Amino acid sequence: MRVFVTGATGFIGSAVIPDLIEAGHQVLGLARSDAGAASLASAGAEVHRGDLEDLESLRRGAALADGVIHLGFIHDFSRFQEVCEADRRAIEAMGEALVGSDRPLVVTSGTGMGNPGPGQLATEDHYDPDHAIPRAASEVAAEAVAARGVRVSVVRLPQVHDQLKHGLVTYSIAVAREKGVSAYIGDGLNRWPAVHLLDAAPLYRLALENGTPGARYHAVAEEGIPARAIAEAIGRGLKIPVVALPPEKAGEHFGGLGYFVGLDMPASSELTRRRLGWRPTQQAGMIDDLDHARCF
Repeated sequence: MRVFVTGATGFIGSAVIPDLIEAGHQVLGLARSDAGAASLASAGAEVHRGDLEDLESLRRGAALADGVIHLGFIHDFSRFQEVCEADRRAIEAMGEALVGSDRPLVVTSGTGMGNPGPGQLATEDHYDPDHAIPRAASEVAAEAVAARGVRVSVVRLPQVHDQLKHGLVTYSIAVAREKGVSAYIGDGLNRWPAVHLLDAAPLYRLALENGTPGARYHAVAEEGIPARAIAEAIGRGLKIPVVALPPEKAGEHFGGLGYFVGLDMPASSELTRRRLGWRPTQQAGMIDDLDHARCF
């Protein structure tokens, strides 16, 4: 099928596009710059110019495709609530173009949406439209689109990593480099789930091809890595001290990332593996990738 992909020039898009093409699909990738367009063309994708806040360009891209994978997100944590609302509008716009058809839409969210409460294991079947994490807006939009008859499913991401990038941990590395210390909050036992980039990419294709309308899938290979272990890996890489901070210092030290760093949000992918036959096969876990990270 011809697949419209937002976020096509991003970190995850760089792995999803070749996976789709290898499986025999054509890719129409969203690009907002000449450099992005050139990158997509060299990857074997068609180019659709526009951006995530140009809703008309999103509608046109979706209308031209047999299915949509929405990877794009504006990663500005200083205005997280605002960019989550922008994501809601983007999903609704693409959904409008798919109403009345049988074309699938795969939306991206975070595994934190599946946590029933602090420290409880996130599962695919848990959904709370009033979740405290603002990213709930993405799943609320998916529900609204589904209510109009669109075949929408959700892939929830943990920290996606390789030796180049590491999800939110990449931002933690930048803070550690600036501050001269690698910090964690409290006892550092709060956990973050993770998956290798090359394992996350095929899950999007499986959801596109075989996903159940209304389903949520978790791209989780490691259910929960302690924040202290992550901070220690950053400390080793940058050769700087590792320190514990009280929760009230999180915002001051981490800035916009402070909301996330103390959260305990382990996640399971048991139902995803059973329902889609997805199996993470990459050998490198997040700590291993951090120990071999190119940014160090």
